[in-house]
Formats: sequence, C-alpha cells, structure tokens
Amino acid sequence: MTGGHRTLVTGATGYIGGRLVPELLAAGHAVRCLVRTPDKLRDVDWRDEVEVVRGDVVSDEGLAEALEGIDTAYYLVHSMSGGRDFQSADAEGADNFARAAEQAGVRRLVYLGGLVPEHGELSAHMASRTQVGDVFLESPVPAAVLRAAVIIGSGSASFEMLRHLTERLPVMTTPRWVRSRVQPIAVRDVLRLLVESAELPEGTDRVFDIGGPEVLTYAEMVQRFAGAAGIAKRLIVPVPVLSPGLSSLWVGLITPVPPAIARPLVDSLRHDAVAGEDDLSDYLDDHHRIGFDEAVRLALRRVDESRVDTRWSSAAWPSVPSDPLPTDPAWAGGSLYTDVRARYVDAEPEDLWRVIEGIGGRNGWYSWPLAWAARGWIDLAVGGVGLQRGRRDPARLRVGDSLDFWRVEEVVPERLLRLRAEMRLPGPAWLELGVARVEGRTVYHQRALFHPRGLLGHLYWKAVTPFHGIVFGSMATNIADCANEEARTERVG
Repeated sequence: MTGGHRTLVTGATGYIGGRLVPELLAAGHAVRCLVRTPDKLRDVDWRDEVEVVRGDVVSDEGLAEALEGIDTAYYLVHSMSGGRDFQSADAEGADNFARAAEQAGVRRLVYLGGLVPEHGELSAHMASRTQVGDVFLESPVPAAVLRAAVIIGSGSASFEMLRHLTERLPVMTTPRWVRSRVQPIAVRDVLRLLVESAELPEGTDRVFDIGGPEVLTYAEMVQRFAGAAGIAKRLIVPVPVLSPGLSSLWVGLITPVPPAIARPLVDSLRHDAVAGEDDLSDYLDDHHRIGFDEAVRLALRRVDESRVDTRWSSAAWPSVPSDPLPTDPAWAGGSLYTDVRARYVDAEPEDLWRVIEGIGGRNGWYSWPLAWAARGWIDLAVGGVGLQRGRRDPARLRVGDSLDFWRVEEVVPERLLRLRAEMRLPGPAWLELGVARVEGRTVYHQRALFHPRGLLGHLYWKAVTPFHGIVFGSMATNIADCANEEARTERVG
C-alpha cells in the first residue's frame, strides 16, 4: 500500500462504507478494506482500486494486517438488528479495533454513530453506539466521533421507511414519536464530512454532532417528503397506544424495512434527535449543508434512475447462514435435500439470462404469487426479513446484493445465479438458477437445496415438499416461457 493518505475502511460492504470508499478514492486516498467476506466486494466498480483484507473486528482476525501502515481508520460496523449479546459484541469489536490501531501507530480513528438525547433512557441500540464511541475516545489514538440522526439518501433504512410510509399511506395512524424533533442530514453531507474528518487538526479527539440545516418533526418530514415527491398531503392522526415494539411491527408490514431493523430506528425517534453543537463546521470551514427537500429529490432521482449504489440491506442479516454453499464432498454423512428442475428454452442463452438476472423485486418469482407472499408474511411474523426488501438494481445483480428474502451468493454471467436464503428456516438453503447449452439447445437449470438442522429441519422439508410442484415447477416453466417470449419479441422487433 503506497502513496496518498493511507486509509482503512471497515464495513465496506454496508450502506455508508460502500459509498465512502469511492469518495475517499476520489479525494486521493490509498484505501484498504477490512471485510469478513471479500467476495462481497468482487463486483463493485472500485474493487480493483483498493486493497482488501479478510478479517473480523470481534474475533480480532486480520486486524494487525489491515491496520499496518494506516494513517486514518474508519469504523463503520454496527449491529443494527441486534441478536443475543449484540452490545457485548459491539463493545468487544470496538475495543479490539482501538487496541490494534494503537499498536499499529494509526494517527486517527473516525466513527459514525447516532445522535443521543440529553435526557431520557437510551435504547439498547443507542446505548451500544454511544459505548462504542466512548471506547474510541478513551483510546490513546485520537478519534473523531461523528453523530448523526436520520440520514436521507437513496437506499438508507431511514429514507426507505419514510418513503414507503408516505407513499403507501394517504391516511396514517401514528405513534407519538411522529412529534419528536429530528435534524435529518443528506447522505452526501455525511460522506463529505467523513472524508474531510481525515484532515482534522492533529490530536483532535472529541464528539461532533452533525445535522442538516433544518429541524423537523417526523410528521413534518412526511409532509415535506410528499411535497418533494409530488404527491398529495398526508393525513396524520397520532395515537398514544403504539409501543416501540408494535410500531416496528407496523413499519415492517408497510415498508421493506423488517421489524428487527425498524426497531432501532423507531427507538431513535422516541426522543428529540437534534445536534447540540455544530463545531465540525468551524474545524472544516463547512457552512453549507443540503436542505431536506433537496436531499429527498436527489434520493428519489437516484431511485428513478436505478443508481442506488448501496442499500441498508447491503449488510449481512444476522442469525442466518453466512458460509457459501459447500462442495459436495463436505456433505458426506449428512443430509442434503434437493429439488431439481430443467426446461428446454427456444431462445439464446443471453435471452434466458436476462430473465434470470431480473428475478425478484417488482418482477416477482415467476411462480404462484400468493405462495411467495404468504412465505414472506410468515417470515416477518417470526422475526425474519420478509419479502419486501426488493432489489438494489432492477436489471443487474452483484455478489452480496439482497434480493427479497435471499442474498446473492454467486453470479456467473449467462451461466449461474446462486441465492442463499435469509428467511427464517431450520437449516441453510440455497436456490440456483442456471443456463446451459446442450446439443445446440438452450437449457434452463433450477436447483433448490436444503440442509436440515435437527428433526425440525427434516420435518420442515417433508411438510413443504408437496407444494414444490406448484412453487418450483411453475417457476421453472414460467421462466422458460418468459425467455421464449422475449426472444420472439426481439425477432419481431
């Protein structure tokens, strides 16, 4: 790693980290990324411009190698959806990182956390973020701890929640937190301030609150969003009966943001989230921030143009299998259930591949819609991600993308798409969609795989097997038919 300001980014597969890296590169930084699964960065545009180190902040794996020769290290790791002992894991990861940074002679740490209220009890997630910031401030390495409230940008969880609530509910019965005061900030400003934090005066070691130029209630944000999006004003009726838990379930039903992610967002809105100071502007001579309406318009434009580089769902979902599909010998002595289908297609491989790569999201799953919808509702009910996450891009997929309740594990253009299940299941599952050429004809291959865990896993597969003909069989037939239709349309055109 040579030349320029030498910078490490953790969380480069996440929403902010995935956008920060190209901004740092544009500013002349030599960038290294610490990630648990390097393959998730394989298809991003800037992959060849950075160095990638495999590692994990909690296990301490790869930290010494990643931090060697680094000037500024960005810590963008969060346990948004929690899980058992997430606070302990957050604290341990931050402590490991701070200690390794000190040993490596890093000159500055930069951490992005959340604004916290001056008074009132903090939620577990807000308390954990505050604790992580404190770990860095107590470290011998000077730290800039930036704290932001609602971030407005295409693909952010806060923006998706606001957008879908506003677009889908002309009349909404809302909890009391819609009256809390919030200081939203555009993601462009967040990224710019993160980049410029590397140039703070040497020894600067403190918290900086950052926010946009306006303070609004959430109800005002809804109405302003409606105005910026060109839709009618919304009727908002606050009620006192919705607890944060019920609110997060309600958000999960209306928006693509599942309850587990919605809960920390709702918790952060229970109290005012307003910057207590704006000293960073003085340090960086920065006195112009994007207003709320313009931030919404910029975000909507990127959504309309399919230029959403990262989404809140870019980060891995907890409590689901994270290992790639094992090779066949690894299953020796174990159970692996499969459902295999194949169809001849009267189209070229590239026609079939376009259909395969466009699956999910608004295009659906080429099968019985009610069955897929019901599976999504069940998943939401048991704490899963549900079927509403959609796609980052309507036509192209890359490794690491979330795709409804799947995660893209492998993409080989015009040959293979492998998806790993992120719905709640008693065992890991995969779905493979492939293209082959056999004796001059195009063939569509489809394979569902399930590795049961315990008796419940075996019972689950037996219970759903009778429906495979409807779900997987019709899926294979309809994908082949759609490719044939596309080919016919092209020939006529």
